[in-house]
Amino acid sequence: MFSSLHDQKDHISRTGADAASRRHAAKKTYPPPGRLPGQRSHRPRRGAHADTITKLGRSLIHHGPYNDRIFLYHLDLADLPGITDRLLALAKDRGYPRIFARIPAPAHDHFVACGYTPGARLPGLFRGKVDGYYMARYIDAPEDDAARTDDVLAVALEKGRKSAPGSATLEPGFAATSIAPGDAPALASIYRDIFETYPVPIHDPAYLAGEMQGSLRCFCILDPGGRIASVAAAEVDACARFAEMTGFATLPDYRGRGFAGYLLQRMEEDMRSLGVQTTFAVARARSYPANITFARAGYAYAGTLADCTNICGSLEDMNIWCRSLTPLQG
Repeated sequence: MFSSLHDQKDHISRTGADAASRRHAAKKTYPPPGRLPGQRSHRPRRGAHADTITKLGRSLIHHGPYNDRIFLYHLDLADLPGITDRLLALAKDRGYPRIFARIPAPAHDHFVACGYTPGARLPGLFRGKVDGYYMARYIDAPEDDAARTDDVLAVALEKGRKSAPGSATLEPGFAATSIAPGDAPALASIYRDIFETYPVPIHDPAYLAGEMQGSLRCFCILDPGGRIASVAAAEVDACARFAEMTGFATLPDYRGRGFAGYLLQRMEEDMRSLGVQTTFAVARARSYPANITFARAGYAYAGTLADCTNICGSLEDMNIWCRSLTPLQG
């Protein structure tokens, strides 16, 4: 529906030292390697389930006290212009200090006029033709975490310049495979122990199984004994033809083998077969491994969202990385 619309403003630099400097104001514990299906963990469930996915008009939002924010992740253009007033009213009513919105370029100017700033620009996010934006409105100013995250971004960008995308390989005996909804207990058990907190309830097998029956495609690497060594997932928007690469986790005994990069490469192949044209990732800005993985795979840095997500035990800044799958890269 956006094929004839274009946006040429507010380009966000994504290269070199400039990318690291243009920050927008805006504990992991691991289980022993498991099998499919894996054993259930007795660790208490965390509070991700307290947040709600609901409609606001025809659009979809995710909000609640756990992440302490509203995230508009699917905007129906029919809800403009009034949706920004409704988002602000909900934030004030619930005491949320921040609102994030993922929107197509035609809505950009309206959100800016309503006090939002572009946190990230993703070229061709919608059907490979229309840019997408992550917008942010802070009712309370975020803390400045640039000193702890700019070096991560600079290192990732430098390593990305020295790498050739599409070169990841597996050691003999290891195998990559997709994960079916029936394997959700094994996946949830690993996630429950790996992530102290996470923005959605991936510790819940029922939640994962439901998502896998819909838009979530999960993958893992098995070691020679058939035990899970590494996992990752892709959240697919079939209509917009984009996918978020997410849920990466590698057990400590298997780190340093490039499994995250291999799974990313494997998932991109799967996304191309589905007609996905753009992939992106939302990575912890403090994590060297996560940001290096995407930079080495040919992803471009698109921007940063401050105080964005409750993950790994605290509210953290998140870097956005983006890659076009058309034409074939790497």
